[in-house]
Amino acid sequence: MDRKTLLKKDMKEKQELVNIILDRFLPRKDEYPKDLHKAMRYSIFAGGKRLRPYLTMTTFEMFNPEVELITPVAAAIEMIHTYSLIHDDLPDIDDDEFRRGKQSCHTVFGEGIALLAGDALLISAFELVTLAELDAKLKVQLVKELAQEVGIKGLIAGQMVDIESEGKQVDKKTLSYIHENKTARLINICLRFGALAGEAQEEELKILDSYGKLIGMVFQIVDDLLDIEGTQEDLGKSIGKDMDREKATFPSVYGIAESHEMAKEMTEQARQVIAPLGEKALKLDILAEYLLSRKG
Repeated sequence: MDRKTLLKKDMKEKQELVNIILDRFLPRKDEYPKDLHKAMRYSIFAGGKRLRPYLTMTTFEMFNPEVELITPVAAAIEMIHTYSLIHDDLPDIDDDEFRRGKQSCHTVFGEGIALLAGDALLISAFELVTLAELDAKLKVQLVKELAQEVGIKGLIAGQMVDIESEGKQVDKKTLSYIHENKTARLINICLRFGALAGEAQEEELKILDSYGKLIGMVFQIVDDLLDIEGTQEDLGKSIGKDMDREKATFPSVYGIAESHEMAKEMTEQARQVIAPLGEKALKLDILAEYLLSRKG
């Protein structure tokens, strides 16, 4: 089996496991209040690659084959990611009418319900973490770290500076701050949680942390480039929005050619970083290549 096929097969299998957990955990569409639950399910099952759950589960699997133990945590991270997308699409932020190839949540259900659906997914995610069959002290640690990564010193901070930077010429330091917090930290925490739950050694945690920071930034650089060079069909969302809103992006600060080169260099660095982990990190090595070449 070639590398690309191996990755595709593994991602699909883990995606199915995550979807089962999400379907069991989330309220049914006909439960009162129906519109809230419909909006939550509409957004969480609208598609998507389930990249963040995949990172969590794959990293855990490097140290423990019982991947079902970490799946609730992986699903919780996907809920948080989906919350961030719902809020990101709102008119007062990115004002995007499409997400994952479908109309965005607020376009279908209205802004008020979309706001509440995002809130509900965020808050419920912490409950789902506590339901994982993991050590109680570890679950407390995961909840604490997750709150820090998506809170006022992480994702929300990055989103805030992103909003403040619209229409301005930002420097490289500000650009890094935005995307390290808004994108890369949630990707990185997936690897950390999988490694912590799998009882990885300290040196292995450090390696995975370095890898996570690199692929997190690669993901964002490629995302910025696809907004210019991609298609709405491949991306499942509107293109050209960053330029229209004068967002702080890698192409706007570094230019298109240098952004491509940065993504390539960071990908190679990520692959070199995890090389000492050997064969058990094969899927992460393949994933780094995939993130660089993805079209959507």
